[in-house]
Amino acid sequence: MAELIPVENLDVVKAIVAEHREVPGCLMQILQETQEKYGYLPLELQGTIADELGIPLTEVYGVATFYSQFTLKPKGKFKIGICLGTACYVRGAQPIIDKVNSILGTQVGDTTEDGKWSVDATRCVGACGLAPVMMINEEVFGRLTVDEIPAILEKF
Repeated sequence: MAELIPVENLDVVKAIVAEHREVPGCLMQILQETQEKYGYLPLELQGTIADELGIPLTEVYGVATFYSQFTLKPKGKFKIGICLGTACYVRGAQPIIDKVNSILGTQVGDTTEDGKWSVDATRCVGACGLAPVMMINEEVFGRLTVDEIPAILEKF
């Protein structure tokens, strides 16, 4: 994973906007590239995008908050996604979420104070046969039981 750019460095977001500003419907692409470089989309970056495109901040904010792929808060080094799709939910995803949150002192949508972990509930991850499923970054853990969670987290 590449090193993220500090939010104070606005030159990168300005360059992203400059590269795409003439393309109709460019806002999604700009937001995606900006989040890839900075790790999240705080209001400061959204404001810069709005200013550079000459559009209201509310338009940028509306898109950034509508699509679940965007985050306004920094994520942890290790991103935990626990599937709440139907198969995972029926096979016990909620107790998995509860155990993870209990161990880390988080709630869904939180990042730990040390920036190591972030916890999110996801929809289907396409591994229904392995339900319930949890992902940590790109690694998939399936057929989970609550008792396995502490050992999995200790690996990271």
